[in-house]
Amino acid sequence: MNFPAELKYTKDHEWIRVEGDEATIGITEFAQRELGDIVFVDINTVGDEVAVNDVFGTVEAVKTVSDLYMPVTSTVLSLNEALDGSPELVNNDPYGDGWIIKVKISNSAELDGLLSAEAYQALVGA
Repeated sequence: MNFPAELKYTKDHEWIRVEGDEATIGITEFAQRELGDIVFVDINTVGDEVAVNDVFGTVEAVKTVSDLYMPVTSTVLSLNEALDGSPELVNNDPYGDGWIIKVKISNSAELDGLLSAEAYQALVGA
């Protein structure tokens, strides 16, 4: 299983790649494997500020629907348009083309509360 060191992680299995005051967010490979094949991604928060740990959308797998939680308070700038009709990108490349949203970070101090790759790996027992 892959745990890219340049990313930060949440206990709820989201990852965040920070680029200045903006970031890209997706679900971890561990989450994708646990959920199974993702068949639909629903994001209805574009343009909204979403507080840390609040739900910003959902992913639907064959057997379940799972909430997506915001890693840091941010305004949702855009969603990955490629996922519309092609959620298999999340299944095949969760850290690359399968990213879910781009955000503008409102409170960068909250980044300190996220997990490193090593801490996340320990959390999931991998």
